[in-house]
Amino acid sequence: MTQSIHFTKMHGAGNDYIYVDSTLYPIQDPAKASIAWSDRHKGIGSDGLVLIGRSSTSDADFTMRIFNADGSEAMMCGNASRCIGKYVYENGLTDKTVIRLQTLSGIKTLRLQTTESSDGAAKGKKVESVTVDMLEPSFHQPSQFIGGDQNGIVTLGTTIRGTFVSMGNPHYVVFVADIDRFDISRYGATLERHPFFPERCNIEFAQQLDDATFRVRVWERGSGITQACGTGACATAVAACVNGLTGRRSTVIMDGGTLNIEWNADDNHVYMTGPAEFVFDGEITL
Repeated sequence: MTQSIHFTKMHGAGNDYIYVDSTLYPIQDPAKASIAWSDRHKGIGSDGLVLIGRSSTSDADFTMRIFNADGSEAMMCGNASRCIGKYVYENGLTDKTVIRLQTLSGIKTLRLQTTESSDGAAKGKKVESVTVDMLEPSFHQPSQFIGGDQNGIVTLGTTIRGTFVSMGNPHYVVFVADIDRFDISRYGATLERHPFFPERCNIEFAQQLDDATFRVRVWERGSGITQACGTGACATAVAACVNGLTGRRSTVIMDGGTLNIEWNADDNHVYMTGPAEFVFDGEITL
């Protein structure tokens, strides 16, 4: 029996996902669907699949499940969470501009920045950007990760020194002198699956441009090189701060766009602000 699924494609700073309201269109095997639909030659094309649901508790308004392009389930995605804020607001699922989103790495608070639009059928308030409370970073390293920052990781005959930061999902941030000359594909692929990371890892390669600006390229766990990664931008900003490279506010420029990050000194939470963009709607058959 075939099933027609309505979907929306959106992106946050170029990090693109397929969004499905799972209350209307339940998907029995989202991992399999994500692999097929994410294919950029034979499917819709995306970095993965995001399922939006209604929370069954009063602690949150909506839920998010996210599956990478390889079918693995992710804990959290900052860019996807911003897009969910835009989706639920502009589709009339809520009139709140402060939304609590339940993820596998905890409940995130989304603050929507809206503007009034009078463009024909699009009349009404539109979400221009979203600030996400990404909660506190953690520096608790995987059990195999011994003396990582001091000794580095030996891979492909090279010692790579980075900083491990968890933003609800694992990140390893490597600062490089020239990001355009660094082989992101080669080192990203090997570091993601290095034995030091038992659950694999997201890898960020960052070049400092000025006191508070960083150019970052991302190798995402389960997806490879992507245009942007919200949790990766947060991890980079935190790593830069703890390494004395910058203060608590920074700008992270990724392949697909720019994110503004604040590591707040009062509550120790990381706040990420960036765009959320609609691409197109469509239907696909299971």
